[in-house]
Amino acid sequence: MQIDIRNLALSDYDELRETMLKAYPTMSESIWSKKSIQKLIKIFPDGQICITVDEKIAAVCLSLKVQYELFGDDHTYKEITGNYTFNTHSDTGNVLYGIEIFVDPEFRELRLARRLYDARKELCEKLNLKSIVVGGRIPHYHLHSAELTPRQYIQQVRKKEIYDPVLSFQLANNFLPVRVLKNYLPEDLHSEENAVLLQWNNIYYSKKPNTMQDSVIRLGLIQWQMRHFKDLEAFYEQVEFFVNVMADYKSDFIMFPEFFNTPLLAPFNDLNERDSMFKLAELTEEIKNKLSQLAIAYNINIIGGSMPYVENEELYNISYLLHRDGKIDEHRKVHITPNERKYYGMKGGDQIKVIDTDCGKVGLVICYDVEFPELPRLLADQGMKILFVPYLTDTQNAYMRVRNCASARAIENECYVAIAGCVGNLPGVNNMDIQYGQAAVFTPSDFAFPSNAIKGEATPNTESTLIVDVDLNLLKELHHYGAVRTMSDRRKDLYDTISHHPESDLE
Repeated sequence: MQIDIRNLALSDYDELRETMLKAYPTMSESIWSKKSIQKLIKIFPDGQICITVDEKIAAVCLSLKVQYELFGDDHTYKEITGNYTFNTHSDTGNVLYGIEIFVDPEFRELRLARRLYDARKELCEKLNLKSIVVGGRIPHYHLHSAELTPRQYIQQVRKKEIYDPVLSFQLANNFLPVRVLKNYLPEDLHSEENAVLLQWNNIYYSKKPNTMQDSVIRLGLIQWQMRHFKDLEAFYEQVEFFVNVMADYKSDFIMFPEFFNTPLLAPFNDLNERDSMFKLAELTEEIKNKLSQLAIAYNINIIGGSMPYVENEELYNISYLLHRDGKIDEHRKVHITPNERKYYGMKGGDQIKVIDTDCGKVGLVICYDVEFPELPRLLADQGMKILFVPYLTDTQNAYMRVRNCASARAIENECYVAIAGCVGNLPGVNNMDIQYGQAAVFTPSDFAFPSNAIKGEATPNTESTLIVDVDLNLLKELHHYGAVRTMSDRRKDLYDTISHHPESDLE
C-alpha cells in the first residue's frame, strides 16, 4: 500500500466527487462542482490537499485564507465562503479557514484525516498565519438533541462521556472550542444546523508589520495642483512631499489623481496631442518605479493616479497600485471618453479584477469608468470593500458626473468610494488648460454612516489633502442588518452582471 500526500489537481475531480459522495451519502446535493474546485485551486493551490492510497484519492481537505477580523466569531458557512464563490479568500489573510475535509469510508482506519490536519498545521506555520479556524459539524448531536442543548453536548464530548466522530477528532488534534454557531450549515440535518467554532493557534506566529489587525483603514487623498515643473526631479520632489506627509499621518493608502503627471507635457507642446502623449508615456516606467520605491521607503500603499502607457503601438490610460511590500498591480481604464479618443486615440483596457492588499480587497477604476455601474458591481461581487477613483475633470459639471456616480456606487455596492482629482490651471499645455475637482470619500447611506453619506471632502478647487478613516466592519454590519441590503436583495433570478473576458477571473 502506497500513501502519498500532495496538492489537489483539477484532474483529480472525478475521483474527488466519487469519494465525497461516499463520505456524505445523505448530503449528495452539497457535492462541490468542478467549477468550484477549479477556482479554489486557482486562488489558493497550497490550501487544497489530498491523500492518495495506491494513487487513488482517499481523503481531501479544502481551505481558504481570510482576514478573520472581517467575519469574527459569529458567521455562517455561506458567509465565510462568500456564498460559495470563495471571494472571501485574501492573499494577505491572517487565518487559515478549513472549509472541507472528508475521507473515503474504505480508508478511515488509516487515520488519514490526522495527516491532513498535520499538513494544514504545517501550512499555517509556513505562511505565518495566526491560526486555523474551522466550523466543525457535530453529526451525532441529533441522537442526543432531545435531552441536551448543543452546549451541554459539547461539554459531554469534551469529558469523553459522548463520542462524536468530528468533534472528538478535532479535540484530539488540539483544537479548542470557541462557541456554538447557530444555522451554520442548513443542510446538515444530523447536526441540526449547529456547528462548533474551533481554533488551533500557531505558536510560531509573528506579527507582520503591514497586516491589518483591525478593521479601520486610513485613506490619504491628494488634491493635486497643476503646475509647471522645471524637470522630472522637481516633479518627484512634489510627489515625495505628499507621500511623506501621508506616511507621517500613518495612512494606509495615498491616491494621486488621473494624469497628475501631465505638467510634464510642456516640453512637447509643439507636437500634436497624440504624439505628445506618446512622448509622456516614455516616462511612465521610470515614474512607476520611483513610486514603488517611495511606497516601500515610506511604508504606504500608493495609487499612482494614472499615466499614459504604450503597448504594441496602442495608447492606454493606466493606473498603478504600488504596494508597500514591493508588489505592483495595475488597472487600464476600460471606458475611454470621447475627448481621449478624439485627441489621443486611446484604447480601453479589458481586465476587471479586485486587488488584494494588506488592508483587504480593493477596486481601482479611472474617472469615466465609475459612470458605468456594471464595472464596480463586478468588483463588489469579488469582495471589494474600497473603490479608488482617480479622475481628471475640466469643468464643474464634468466633476459632478464623477462625484454623483461615485456616491451611487458606494450605496449600491455597500462599499467606500474615494475620489481624487487635479485642480487649477495649466497654461501652455494643449488640452490640459483648466481643471476642477474636490477630493471626497463616500459611504453607503444607513444609520452607521454619515447622514449625507459623505465621510469627508476637501475644499473645492484648491490644492489640499484629505485624510479619512473608514471602518470595514461597518460594511459587514450593513450587509446583514442594514435598513436596505442592496447586495443580497438583488434579484439574481431576473438579472445578473457578468464579465465576458476570460482573464477577468469573474464568475
